[in-house]
Amino acid sequence: MGYRGQSGSRRGAGEKFQKSSHDKAKPKSQKQKSGVKYAPEEVPVLSVEEVAEKTLGSLSRLGTQTFALSPFSQYFDDWLVNLRQVVSEFESNPAVGADETFTQQRTQIFAEVEGELAKLRFKEADLEASAKTLAENNHLLVETDAEYATKTRELAAKRNSGIEHLTKNVHDFEEELARIGQIKPSFLNPFAKKAKAQKQSEATQKLNAAKNELEIMVQNFGIEQEKLHDEYEKKKQAIIEKVQSLEKEIADIETDGSTQPRQATCNALADAVKALLQRKTAPPQ
Repeated sequence: MGYRGQSGSRRGAGEKFQKSSHDKAKPKSQKQKSGVKYAPEEVPVLSVEEVAEKTLGSLSRLGTQTFALSPFSQYFDDWLVNLRQVVSEFESNPAVGADETFTQQRTQIFAEVEGELAKLRFKEADLEASAKTLAENNHLLVETDAEYATKTRELAAKRNSGIEHLTKNVHDFEEELARIGQIKPSFLNPFAKKAKAQKQSEATQKLNAAKNELEIMVQNFGIEQEKLHDEYEKKKQAIIEKVQSLEKEIADIETDGSTQPRQATCNALADAVKALLQRKTAPPQ
């Protein structure tokens, strides 16, 4: 009895062990199944010619890129980032192996375009100030016209008043001279004829003086009017030239001035890429 008890106990233990071993084997197979490794996709390796061709295409697109709205400087940073990325990808490609000559050329080209774009940034920053100055000069032009018109009217009024006064004097002296001429001296009075002649002489002198004064006044007003007009034209012309200069300056700012330097930069980089390609593919001497 005791023996069977031991035997039964061992069978139970064996069954339990087998069952336990079976239970453990199952997740192991599942783990092996889930750990299947896949071969990585092979990335095609480009030749130096293919890398250069791709880079030249990107440079061509960046060189002809247009910016939509003013201020155009808002696009400069992104454009430079894209350009640097294109050149960096070219240089870092294992098939390329950029040399010192290319590196120096690239550094110089980027320094030049950054300088040109910096100038354009400052120029665009002056747009608001230029527009304000233009408005002020246009207003000054209107004020100059109004001032000239006012001074012309004042001068004309002064001229008319002075001429009217002197014309009246001339008329009065002419009437006085006429009245003296109508006097008939008495033959009984020997001094009457002489007195008439004296009065006629004095009246004639007054008349001539009045006429001369009137003539001088007319001439002086003419000179003053001409001087006023010349000063007005000179001042107006200076303002017009300033306005035209500001209008041109604003028009230049509102036109993308970076097109030419950006195109030149991409062309220069393209030439540097082509030169490097020639050095890399040239047969050894």
